[in-house]
Amino acid sequence: MSIQSATKSYEGWMRRCIPVVEADLRAKHRAMKKDPYYFLRGTFYWWIQVWPEICPELSRAPKVLASGDLHVGSFGTWRDSEGRLCWGVDDFDEASPLPYTNDLVRLATSVKIVRDAGKLTVKLKDACEAILEGYAECLKGGGHPLVLAEHEQNLQRLGIEAFKPPQDFWEKLHELRSAGKLPPGLREVIEKSLPPKAQYNVVRRTAGMGSRGQQRFVAIADWQGGCIARETKAMVPSSCQWLTGATGKGQSYYEQIISGAVRSRDPFQKIVGTWLIRRLSPDSNPIDIDELPKKRDEELLIKAMGCEAANVHLGSKNQIRNVLKDLSRRKSGWLRSAAREMATAVEREWKNYSS
Repeated sequence: MSIQSATKSYEGWMRRCIPVVEADLRAKHRAMKKDPYYFLRGTFYWWIQVWPEICPELSRAPKVLASGDLHVGSFGTWRDSEGRLCWGVDDFDEASPLPYTNDLVRLATSVKIVRDAGKLTVKLKDACEAILEGYAECLKGGGHPLVLAEHEQNLQRLGIEAFKPPQDFWEKLHELRSAGKLPPGLREVIEKSLPPKAQYNVVRRTAGMGSRGQQRFVAIADWQGGCIARETKAMVPSSCQWLTGATGKGQSYYEQIISGAVRSRDPFQKIVGTWLIRRLSPDSNPIDIDELPKKRDEELLIKAMGCEAANVHLGSKNQIRNVLKDLSRRKSGWLRSAAREMATAVEREWKNYSS
């Protein structure tokens, strides 16, 4: 299926699942034409078709409940129930049972594409070794939640310690247009997530890349001397369900994957009906690779990403022995070879889509 046909088919299926924000979809199409990285982020439905054809042996690896749409922009920060700042994967829209290799190959492919664009300097060989080292160490050790306050020395090297939340965060939220009439039942979902009797306004928000087109609303309240916000996003099942022809509403794996992952989770992030709800704040947000300071230890950062992929996969406890056995028998360089092949395919399809 061509990228144009796949996009048309997927978005038609998406419209059968939820009401779609058509203007956001058009903006997504424009962004996908900008460069291969945006294309990669916006087309998991294409990836899940072609990667088993390009990497057939890897697609037969042991399955885990995987992130699916993993890439270098899939990571962010949040506050846990003790108020500690945590870091890890913050996007599970495409969570689904998949070969563990899917997440590793997709992460390494994104490194290759971002490096080719000059946004990373680490060599692909070193990056792939760092991903695998972090992944294997974390699996063998039973997981390691990444609580930033506990690892100050490494934070400086990662570059995360120097990440400064945007000063105009609240101003930008307040400038968003009013939501108007809300979908049925959403107001009750919002109010249950806010402190009792909090007075709030609801605005519409556009964010992300793969989830463009899904309705997003943000409730902003002035509470006890400052602003608080809750974001709600309409959920679509994983693209894996589109590929099999399944239909339906909601997302059956999002709550399961964040509950099973080794992490100190965000107490505000949960699925309520067909809505994903989470706290929104300057320090509870995705961190794009462009937003990190130039002075950073890129190998250590990418190793941490590999470790966090393992933290997520450890939710599939019964498969970990099989994953480690499969990893141990693989020849050196397998991840780098797969990343190169997939990056070539992404760039070829991006050119086709952009022409």
